Amino acid sequence: MACAICQTRRPRRFCPGVRGDICTLCCGTEREVSVDCPLDCEYLREAHKHEKPIPIEPATLPNRDVVVSEEFLQANEEFLIWLGGALGRAALRTPEIVDFDIREALEASIRTCRTLESGLLYESLPANPLAAGLCRALREAIAEFRKAEAERLGMHKTRESTVLRLLVFLQHFELSYNNGRRKGRAFLDALMDFYPAEPEALLPETSSLILP
Repeated sequence: MACAICQTRRPRRFCPGVRGDICTLCCGTEREVSVDCPLDCEYLREAHKHEKPIPIEPATLPNRDVVVSEEFLQANEEFLIWLGGALGRAALRTPEIVDFDIREALEASIRTCRTLESGLLYESLPANPLAAGLCRALREAIAEFRKAEAERLGMHKTRESTVLRLLVFLQHFELSYNNGRRKGRAFLDALMDFYPAEPEALLPETSSLILP
């Protein structure tokens, strides 16, 4: 029996992405490159644990004019958890979505926020339908949070500037955790570790916020 990918080396493990046995070398080189790896694959999860966040020079970060402090994140933790969880759930609903699709969605959502802040009503949607679907999911999540907030407090408290700053935080988070693989979902994996998969699990017992 030979590896299902290279057809040369002896297989050492079962790969749910190709539904066959593969060698360890192909697992390492083709993981999230030519193989669509499910996030529950034990070898993928182990690999993601050993991937370090990419250090990014502050001068190269997009939207550097948007200041996101730890104090701001703590003050808006409930909304961030809601937004991060909504983004993760939307991405998981479509197995084809990878980190680069999420990156496009965040970039477009930030452009939309900036437009709304200027007083114009214009939604920026990517040509990529996967990213466009994530943009819509984010806008729906924002609207749901604001509706629940208004019902609870009797007023709309969350401003568009707050939405913008949280989206920029998630954008920088993605830039740090994206492993650069064409089909990579290391950021999505990390996102679901930090934010709950179920909407009813809105607040964790302890904060796990980090700055990329």
